[in-house]
Amino acid sequence: MTNLFKLFTLALIVALAPTHLMASNHSSKDDNVNEVLVILSSDSTQTQGMAMVLSNTMAEQGAKVNVLLCDEAGDLALKSYEGEALAPRNVTPGQMLRGLLKAGGTANVCALYLPNSENTKDDLIDGVGVAMPPEMSAQMLNSKMRTFTF
Repeated sequence: MTNLFKLFTLALIVALAPTHLMASNHSSKDDNVNEVLVILSSDSTQTQGMAMVLSNTMAEQGAKVNVLLCDEAGDLALKSYEGEALAPRNVTPGQMLRGLLKAGGTANVCALYLPNSENTKDDLIDGVGVAMPPEMSAQMLNSKMRTFTF
């Protein structure tokens, strides 16, 4: 029975080996994400800046970047925004957001941002919309879209 067990084990290994290799090859293709959602709600200038640096870098690497700005981070999308410039490039998170939009990224303020501030849609820079919960939740649930929060 020991030889029979060894033979069965060897047959099982041989039978499953190609399946394992196909699964490995398949998963490496899935690691390439083409679209991302970045949710930014922090009021910290450095956190906002890092979120924008990474968003722009992902866009440069070929990803379609969608940004959702909530709470005080929504201020980045205001025409009147004047933020603190960050070293080493001496740019503000708002300037980085504008660069992302020029590079083809999208940005929306949270649905609650405008009704809970003194701002209106007219106060937003061109290209920034107002997020609707059904569309945003669809992006968040999309298994092919990675979501990052800051």
